[in-house]
Amino acid sequence: MINGPFDIDIDTLGNLRPISKVVFSLGSNQGDSPAILTEAVEFLAETPDVIIVDVSPVYQTSPVGGPEQPDFLNLVVVAESTLEPLTLLDRAFAIEDNFGRSREVANGPRTLDIDIIMVGKRGSEDHLELPHPRAHERAFVLVPWLDIDPRAAIEGRGHIAELVKHVDTSGVRRRDDIVITAATRF
Repeated sequence: MINGPFDIDIDTLGNLRPISKVVFSLGSNQGDSPAILTEAVEFLAETPDVIIVDVSPVYQTSPVGGPEQPDFLNLVVVAESTLEPLTLLDRAFAIEDNFGRSREVANGPRTLDIDIIMVGKRGSEDHLELPHPRAHERAFVLVPWLDIDPRAAIEGRGHIAELVKHVDTSGVRRRDDIVITAATRF
């Protein structure tokens, strides 16, 4: 069958899924945080159907809420994926579990925290609120994200360049001595 300027067999297109922009926020304040974040980014990059587009610089950030605890190291990963949001969530949990993530104390110290900030324009699903419900008010998400994707926006909240102007960034310090990258396919 001829479809437009190309001869395409449309029967072979049945399993295609849309590619969505995915934004992950990673943080760690227990153990060897630079090594943990490096490996976590590598595990994300090794995930089938996830293509890492960019990794932000690392930031040292003051904890938000929870008990007294050390500062976090945080970064943001922008990727593209055809995976469903709940599949991405399962992968994030598996990577966290690999590093001994404990969920006993809400907002407590952790070896690794991976939050899914957004998956394209997808909305909330069972056990996953999208976009992340507090991302627009978290400097540890907005500041690193702004470094690598200055035109980004959070659906229903606005452009991150504007959002970052309304959050307290005093506890956010860029750590150029820690560089974490991932092999991108672009």
